[in-house]
Amino acid sequence: MTQYIVSARKYRPTTFDSVVGQQSLTTTLKNAIATGKLAHAYLFCGPRGVGKTTCARIFAKTINCLTPLENGEACNHCESCQAFNEGRSYNIHELDAASNNSVEDIRGLMEQVMMPPQVGRYKVFIIDEVHMLSTAAFNAFLKTLEEPPAHAIFILATTEKHKILPTILSRCQIYDFKRMEVADIVAHLERVAKAEGISYEPEALGVIARKADGGMRDAMSIFDQVTSYAEGNITYRKVIEDLNVLDYDYYFKATDLLLEHNIPALLVLLDDILSRGFQTGHFISGLAAHFRDLLVSRDAQTLPLLEASSAEGERYREQAARCRPSFLYKALRLCNQCDINHRTTSSKRLLVEITLIEIAQCEDDSEACGHRPTQQLKPIFNHIKAAAAPAPVQEQTPVRPSQPSHTTPQAATPAPPAPTPTPRPAQSVTAHRPVGIQTISIRPMGKAKPEPTSTLPSSTSADASVAAPQVASTIEERAFTNEDLTLEWRRFAAALPEEQRATSGRMQNITPRLSNGWTVEVPVENEQVVRFMKPFEQAILAHLQTALHNSRITLKFNVVATAPSAKVYSRREQLEQIIAHHPAIGQLVSTFNLEFD
Repeated sequence: MTQYIVSARKYRPTTFDSVVGQQSLTTTLKNAIATGKLAHAYLFCGPRGVGKTTCARIFAKTINCLTPLENGEACNHCESCQAFNEGRSYNIHELDAASNNSVEDIRGLMEQVMMPPQVGRYKVFIIDEVHMLSTAAFNAFLKTLEEPPAHAIFILATTEKHKILPTILSRCQIYDFKRMEVADIVAHLERVAKAEGISYEPEALGVIARKADGGMRDAMSIFDQVTSYAEGNITYRKVIEDLNVLDYDYYFKATDLLLEHNIPALLVLLDDILSRGFQTGHFISGLAAHFRDLLVSRDAQTLPLLEASSAEGERYREQAARCRPSFLYKALRLCNQCDINHRTTSSKRLLVEITLIEIAQCEDDSEACGHRPTQQLKPIFNHIKAAAAPAPVQEQTPVRPSQPSHTTPQAATPAPPAPTPTPRPAQSVTAHRPVGIQTISIRPMGKAKPEPTSTLPSSTSADASVAAPQVASTIEERAFTNEDLTLEWRRFAAALPEEQRATSGRMQNITPRLSNGWTVEVPVENEQVVRFMKPFEQAILAHLQTALHNSRITLKFNVVATAPSAKVYSRREQLEQIIAHHPAIGQLVSTFNLEFD
């Protein structure tokens, strides 16, 4: 029985042209070899499984090839190439810096650097995971890395470039490897499947490629795992069962239910997903990725960002056409917020359920989606105007004087004024006010003396009847006591935000009093306090007028002179004061020669 070799090693690229997804880097390396412009140190950076070590080995093999091909590849027939393929080449040395990161290991490497190659022109030293070297090892490596022998070339490989010393980075040519695209991984998996005689579904290979997250080595390992489970027939259903991947059909169903606002069915679907062993965090992150795919499917410019097969892409475009961009934006924001809170909440399922309900409300109300609408300041007199709105007044048609039959509306002239008759009672116009609010009568203009009620003016015009005058909104003037005033003053002070703590405390120590009319006198200690309170005057006044139902209230700051504090006398001064008022005590002190203690 032949020994089994995993696909990642069996189908590992051996030429630059067979490297997947790194065409720009491999072309640069081939051109450098063809022109003979080789650097003495290279740094290959990038995620895991994207071909850093593979390209380093191909590069080392190619530069030592005795008869390279015209396209810049190694011939695989010369002595150097055969020694490399059989693993017995002394020109290529690999060091795992994760386990050989001490100064002694670097010194041993330096001893090998000094020996020239036996076959070929270069000795290549590949140091993998170079960021694991200690600081002392890096410092010991600096001088040799900067000025190595002419036959020595160093290739450093790392997944964490930021951990490497800047002095090392400045001595290397840096090549940044990128993640593999889903299409490139799928194409490579198809070649491997055909070479192995394995049947497959394109959707199944797409799931494997997305699960690999841009790493070809991970994709090959997953491919081997699924091949063993599927017994040579890789289907979409078997892949999601073996990898425990949540079927994207669930996300399409969840989105349809969200658009239909079908909350009960949506919660039942979530329960079905959780009963299959999937975690709530896995579901909400997958739903966010689904909304992102729907968003990029709406525009032809962003459609290449959708990592899906052609059949899946058509389904995404169909559902994306039924989703408004605002809905997708808000759904993404809510899913992201849920993912952040998911790590700390104790009731993870309830958090996800609430998030789904909020997303379902996004389609109905643009101000839903779990975010409060923007608070706006409203006029404080709106409710006063509503309360003061006058009742509809019926117009009275005045008695028209008789007109000549030949008079036309265009040539009509007003009749001469008649002697002022005794005014007949007219319908009084008063605004209907709530109980407790003083009613102010409205009188017509031109009267020299105000009357309790106003009458509609009667017109002697020959034209149509005169309309009733506009009734202005009455002014609120409800009475209140000093206790009511103090209560609302303190209530305003307590409602101030935290950053106004000093103002709140100062207002709590002030007791305003109602003066003549509706003037509220605010006693303060000095002018400095007045200047401090002035910026809050309008806000305080608006609150008092609204809360006390009196729009005539005004504020007046009074500087109250504080009484001078009593002088504190010492014991000696107290005795002198007593002697000044009672001389006999002074004689007693002098007679007996008393001393003050």
